[in-house]
Amino acid sequence: MLSVKQDLLAALAGELETLSPGAGARAAFENPKVAAHGDFACTAAMQLAKPLKANPRALGEQLKAALEATPAFQQWVDAIEIAGPGFLNIRLKPAAKQEVVREVLAQGTQFGQQAARGENILVEFVSANPTGPLHVGHGRQAAIGDAISNLYASQGWKVHREFYYNDAGVQIDTLTKSTQLRAKGFKPGDDCWPTDSDNPLAKNFYNGDYIADIAQAFLAKETVSADDREFTANGDVDDYDNIRNFAVAYLRNEQDKDLLAFNLKFDAYYLESSLYQNGHVEETVKRLIASGYTYEQDGALWLKSTEFGDDKDRVMRKSDGTYTYFLPDVAYHIQKFQRGYGKVVNIQGTDHHGTIARVRAGLQAANVGIPQGYPDYVLHTMVRVVRNGEEVKISKRAGSYVTLRDLIEWTSKDAVRFFLLSRKPDTEYTFDVDLAVAQNNDNPVYYVQYAHARIQSVLRAWQEQGGKQELLQSVDLSALQGPQAQALMLLLAKYPEMLTAAAAGNAPHDVTFYLRDLASSYHSYYDAERILVDDEAVKLARLALVAATAQVLHNGLAVLGVSAPERM
Repeated sequence: MLSVKQDLLAALAGELETLSPGAGARAAFENPKVAAHGDFACTAAMQLAKPLKANPRALGEQLKAALEATPAFQQWVDAIEIAGPGFLNIRLKPAAKQEVVREVLAQGTQFGQQAARGENILVEFVSANPTGPLHVGHGRQAAIGDAISNLYASQGWKVHREFYYNDAGVQIDTLTKSTQLRAKGFKPGDDCWPTDSDNPLAKNFYNGDYIADIAQAFLAKETVSADDREFTANGDVDDYDNIRNFAVAYLRNEQDKDLLAFNLKFDAYYLESSLYQNGHVEETVKRLIASGYTYEQDGALWLKSTEFGDDKDRVMRKSDGTYTYFLPDVAYHIQKFQRGYGKVVNIQGTDHHGTIARVRAGLQAANVGIPQGYPDYVLHTMVRVVRNGEEVKISKRAGSYVTLRDLIEWTSKDAVRFFLLSRKPDTEYTFDVDLAVAQNNDNPVYYVQYAHARIQSVLRAWQEQGGKQELLQSVDLSALQGPQAQALMLLLAKYPEMLTAAAAGNAPHDVTFYLRDLASSYHSYYDAERILVDDEAVKLARLALVAATAQVLHNGLAVLGVSAPERM
């Protein structure tokens, strides 16, 4: 049906060009809000009425007559109706909708995919501090980032997935001190381990059981790996640097296991410490000073970020000589740009909202050719977890939050991914563990996966009778006339455009909405028409339609990183 739509658009463009030179480039169809109004809608008559000084309905009548005379509209369109002040409502012939079945079966996993465009994009996500296990908020970020990466890949971008480790700063010192105390035999609740929430010093220690695990491994002089490098503990509880390096490597290794359980692989891990070691932070400071957008005050170095839209100027280097968080962020994004990534998307929590203006200000002040608005940001809220009707706030493993691994172990990787993608990133979300394991239609991932498995069951039954699926590409589809079949084919045809729009809007939740609609449409079709009927021509046509539906379900689930089971 994509080829059908292209033919119709070409015909529309030609007639618009005849009416008004230059108008052909704006030829477009819209999807009617009410299905009964038709399959496509065209508002060109109303748009051209004013510049042509014509009555929009009369112009619509003229355009209708012209389109009806074109070969493309004669072949594929059943009727054109004028509505309201000049809408053109276009109803397709069944044969036009049937074309999508051939397209899907011919293209397979490539259906909906666009040709390579020769452009690179870097998507940075998760980027958790190596100070503890990944929590459910990181899980939401992981699901969003991976799905957005898949969406861009579907549109022809060459995607680079990157994880940025904040392995420098106060939190790493806190991790080291906590591990050292555990290695010396102390534990939360001891006098040297403040836990009073009213006491600011209580924040200087991490209380989770994972700290005890690190300390035990350190004392055992274990070796752990991170990024193909190995780190061995020497067991000396007074060797602060060795404890630090081992603890960071241990947790990076643990986070790698979490990501593996989530079936997520990054192309690169970028260390904040490398920005200092390679001189990129100092180089960035020099650039900003040379640009004239800095000044000294109270012993600190400030950036005039208000000149680039920030609500106030920002400290870059504190009076004690240490740098604030946003400065290495600026240095990091300069490196992204200089590595050839003209487009960058950062997936971060809404608590990072305040960093957007200052990072962009720093990039503009650095004057290295980075365009305004770089990078793009997708911000997400945290996740509440409910189990047995009650909110779960604490994990024994982490000590203060529910981990991603907990959620996967309680449910499944597929459920976690689908659920965490089923709402817009910036909306609050409650993850219902009981719903995620339920095998009923209220569970959205089960509902979609069951539609795929149900189709595979039908295809297996046919194949056991000697049917060969590759023959379905060339069968006669004229029997697909019923309203449920027509609705299902029209929905299949919307998949490529949905992918394109979801990628443009960084909106993987649109894919979950589409898949639920497609599953619903299939279930309605299955309930309305028996597939394995005696009439061979009807049976083959219906098998082709459901095989195409299974393929699109499979393709959409793959974008989300969710499996498409053949049996359930």
